[in-house]
Amino acid sequence: MVLEKITTEPRAKSRRWYDDACGAALGMELIGERWSLLIVRELLLGPRRFGELRGGLPGLSANVLTQRLAALEEAGIIERLRLPPPANAQVYALTPWGKECEPVVFALARWALRSVTHNPLLNFSAVSLMLMFKMLLVPERAAGFSGTLALRLDGEDYGARLTGGALNVGRGTPEASDATLEGSPGVFLPVLFGGRTLADAQSAGDLRSCGNRAVAERFLGLFALPPKVAIAPRSPD
Repeated sequence: MVLEKITTEPRAKSRRWYDDACGAALGMELIGERWSLLIVRELLLGPRRFGELRGGLPGLSANVLTQRLAALEEAGIIERLRLPPPANAQVYALTPWGKECEPVVFALARWALRSVTHNPLLNFSAVSLMLMFKMLLVPERAAGFSGTLALRLDGEDYGARLTGGALNVGRGTPEASDATLEGSPGVFLPVLFGGRTLADAQSAGDLRSCGNRAVAERFLGLFALPPKVAIAPRSPD
């Protein structure tokens, strides 16, 4: 499948927020506006239609999404492409430079997950779950294990393949898989980190599985959250 790039006239130069030559300041100007980094996150597994981006970010209005996409395109972080026939639909994709933001997203997420204010009950997109697998894999737990899982998350197909200690995730159904798991992304969190078993989630109808159950259970046990940071109590005024 070959994607056709959609070209546009350049926009006016964006205003500067910080007037600071530090790269961190420039980075915040590029992706620090509300929703911008999460749009980048949703594109890390490949191009998305406008409606698919809104589906992964339900709190984001169409108007704000349009504004953020325009700013990210102007900055050279994303580009608009057109799917070939019969789809013939416009999609948004990260540029090669935009894709280099993945370790930034991972590092920020791992750092923030140490906060005691993290609320796992908030919205959790399918892309977030797949990226979390890559981000929170514990290499020692994965030693000697190989397997491929197909995941159907809110009607979308994804795959995760672990071999030689390397985990690859992506959209679409794998050609061959050891097991299949189906459910909403947020349902996976208590199974991964909250002590809930796959059998309990399945018996309650929250998750559905088929195939090699032992592989599925082993895979779900390969991940761990970073330790919470200890915050000293505030001294009385």
